[in-house]
Amino acid sequence: MNTAPPPIGVAVVPVTPLQQNCTIVWCRKTMKAAIIDPGASVDALLAMVEKQGLTLDAIWITHGHLDHAGGAAEMQEKTGVEIVGPHPADQFWINMIPANGKMFGIPDARSFTPTRWLDDGDTVTLGETTWEVYHCPGHTPGHVIFFNREARFAQVGDVLFQGSIGRTDFPQSDHDALLNAIVTRLWPLGDDVTFIPGHGPHSTFGAERRTNPFVSDQAMQRAPIARPASGPS
Repeated sequence: MNTAPPPIGVAVVPVTPLQQNCTIVWCRKTMKAAIIDPGASVDALLAMVEKQGLTLDAIWITHGHLDHAGGAAEMQEKTGVEIVGPHPADQFWINMIPANGKMFGIPDARSFTPTRWLDDGDTVTLGETTWEVYHCPGHTPGHVIFFNREARFAQVGDVLFQGSIGRTDFPQSDHDALLNAIVTRLWPLGDDVTFIPGHGPHSTFGAERRTNPFVSDQAMQRAPIARPASGPS
C-alpha cells in the first residue's frame, strides 16, 4: 500500500460576496505556492500564505469573471509574481472587471493582462510539481482548468460543481461546448480525481458521473439536455 503523502498541499479560502473558492496550492517539497483565482481579499490571502510558511510563486486564473480574477492585479502589484492564464478568449471578461466590480460591491477590482496566456495542452510548474492545463470553454470562452496527475487533483473553476455545472447564460457562453468539455476533457482524467470547483463543496469526477443531473452518464444519454436556470457565477 502506498502511504506516501500527496505531493501538493491545498487550502480553500472563500472570497467575494459570491463565496468563490480561491484555492492555494503548493509543492510540499519546495513550499512554493500558487494562488488560483484571487477574486478579492488580497491581504488576507497573502497573510495566509505567510502563515503557512509558503513562498508565493504565481497567480493562476481559470477564467476572467470578477469573482475569480478581480484581485489578480492588486496581488501582482504587491508581490511581483506572474499572472498565468486564462485562455486569451477571456480578455473581454478581464476588461469588464472594473465595471462589474462597481456593480457587485468590489470597487477596487482591476483589469490586467496576464503575463502568460494558456491553451489546451499547456503545463505549468510549481516547485517540483507539474500541472496540466485543459481549455474547457462553455461557461466562458477562455476557461481553463488545472490538473495535477500525481495527486489526482483538479481545480476546475466554474466548469463543474457538486451536482451542477457552470452557467451558460453569459455573453459568449456555450452550453453544448461546456458539456463537451466536461465529457471529453474532464471524465477521461479518471473517476478518482478529486476536484475543487469555483463555488461550493468538493467532489470527485466519478461521483458526478454517477449523480450529477446535468452530466452524469445517464443524463448524457437523455434528450433534450437540461440547462441550469441559475447557479454559481
